[in-house]
Amino acid sequence: MAILSMQRHLSKIPKKLYIVEMNAKLSNGKLLVADPSIIGDFSFTRAVVLLADHNDEGSVGFILNKPMSHDLRTFVPEISQPFSVFEGGPVDQDRLYYVHSRRDCIPNSKPISNELAWGGDFDVITTMINSGELSSDDIKFFLGYSGWSCDQLKNEIKQKTWIVLDDGDKKTNISTSNDASFWKSKMMRLGGHYSLWANSPSHPNLN
Repeated sequence: MAILSMQRHLSKIPKKLYIVEMNAKLSNGKLLVADPSIIGDFSFTRAVVLLADHNDEGSVGFILNKPMSHDLRTFVPEISQPFSVFEGGPVDQDRLYYVHSRRDCIPNSKPISNELAWGGDFDVITTMINSGELSSDDIKFFLGYSGWSCDQLKNEIKQKTWIVLDDGDKKTNISTSNDASFWKSKMMRLGGHYSLWANSPSHPNLN
């Protein structure tokens, strides 16, 4: 699909949170928070996905809160600074993707929202990282992505697989979504029975 054209092959908690109704129109920049009922799915259990591109052909997103053990320099030796790499999803896990807040200076970036974009000129990104102009507050790297075909995501939402949130401060998701605590924070903000899951074990049989 055209939405996958920007990729490179490898060599504070938000102040305001809105719950989007299930029949609301999905759009770029929404967060997909895995329902607690998802158990046993290695990729999506307790995942928070940033929806980067949603259109009539399908949807692309990146899991924000599942860090990998590898440093970016493992895959891109020309990078001189340490950057964490996250599991973006189960599709194309041999490809590097990135979401950033510097569309103003990274050519060919594809906008997600007013604050965020994805893709763009990787040579420019490399230069900016090595010169200290980009930090982990500005950009996040992923191996693979999460993808849905036409209407697949809508059907999963109807089945209550995902809770759709509109986060008022999207840029902070780049720097504050680095581990399992990010999903827990969303459960706490949702309140009600969701808050009971915030401190529960990821595997119920461990409770």
